[in-house]
Amino acid sequence: MGELSQALKSTLEDRFPRVRVRGEITGFKRAASGHLYLRLKDDDAVLDGVCWRGAAGRLSIAPEDGMEVVATGRITAYGARSSYQIVIDSIELAGEGALLKLLQERKNRLTEEGLFDPERKKELPFLPQVIGVVSSPTGAVIRDILHRLSDRFPVRVILWPVLVQGDKAAAEISAAINGFSALTAGGTVPRPDLLIVARGGGSLEDLMAFNEEQVVRAAASCTVPLISAVGHETDTTLIDYAADMRAPTPTAAAELAVPVRSELQAQVMDSGLRLVNVMNRTLTQHRAILEGLARGLPNLRRVVEDSSQRLDDWAERLTFSLRTGLASRRARLAETAAAIAKPGQRIEHARVRLNGVARAIKQGAKGLVSERRQKLAQAAALLESFSYQRVLERGFALVSDNADNALSAVGEVKPGMGLQIRFHDGKVAANATGKPVKKPKKDDGKQGNLL
Repeated sequence: MGELSQALKSTLEDRFPRVRVRGEITGFKRAASGHLYLRLKDDDAVLDGVCWRGAAGRLSIAPEDGMEVVATGRITAYGARSSYQIVIDSIELAGEGALLKLLQERKNRLTEEGLFDPERKKELPFLPQVIGVVSSPTGAVIRDILHRLSDRFPVRVILWPVLVQGDKAAAEISAAINGFSALTAGGTVPRPDLLIVARGGGSLEDLMAFNEEQVVRAAASCTVPLISAVGHETDTTLIDYAADMRAPTPTAAAELAVPVRSELQAQVMDSGLRLVNVMNRTLTQHRAILEGLARGLPNLRRVVEDSSQRLDDWAERLTFSLRTGLASRRARLAETAAAIAKPGQRIEHARVRLNGVARAIKQGAKGLVSERRQKLAQAAALLESFSYQRVLERGFALVSDNADNALSAVGEVKPGMGLQIRFHDGKVAANATGKPVKKPKKDDGKQGNLL
């Protein structure tokens, strides 16, 4: 079995040492080892394919499911599965139409994610102090940018050299953008105020690095305002949609980055001259207004003289009015003093009134006391008439126990109990004997109860 598989493998490799196969990629996967496994299919057949890790790093495009490509390699057999496969050395898209379809699908997907939304765009600084450039260190692009910046407004430029074409270009470009974005103010490498990603013109395949998803995402997430200047004016890449500003050429990017210094100086000079002219006109107008107001003012000397004369007149009138006023008030004071009674007379008059009032109070007090005494005597006589002593004088007696507590009912008297009987002229001690006498059924009305 093994010999037959090896013979078949040798036959295939000898018969098909170099082939180019066109088909659609399906079942694509990248193993942990870095090898790529896929299948190429068309309307008639399916061919397994493998791209070893060394060749995978040199591919110009990143394979994806659904991509129509032309794969170049050799045919070999895999005895463990009794199948044949193509060992891929290179992959290229099957025509420009397929590449444009791929880019359009990628653009639609990133648009749906919101990476190209206008709200994400940042405003470019008017006059950046430091500009970062992501481009190839060789070639005319960086020289054109530096030359145009030097002509317009010289600023500090920091170049992050990258490959702008090939299988490693996308990784280097995205790393450079992320690296500039991660710089902090005050660090060893100054943080740029503006970023330019630039490349010269080329074919669609040459510009593919700027259409890669990792580069587009890096541009969209960059915290530094970014200008995309890839290719010529007619070239459009996906990074143009994610950037904050698109420039048709690298030279135009430099023009967008900084203003013209001479024009700014001329504008400042013109603005300064206009400001001086405005100030001069304003001062002239205000001076004319001030002179007109000054002409309308009266003569200060005459104003002072008139005021001095009025002051003298008022001072003289004030002196005369003071004398007259004092004399008038002195006369009124004398009249008022004469009308006021003397204290001795007022005291004597008050004493007479006080004596009269005292006599009236004394007479009233005597009458009031006599009236109150008479009422008191009447009340005392009435109270005496209600005294129980009067009842005792009429022949009744008051019975009480030895503690002098009055007994008001037969039930309160116990046999052998000590009693005290009070008459109107004294007390008699006695002891209770026998049983209580029952109360007669009918009261004859001749004798009432004492208590």
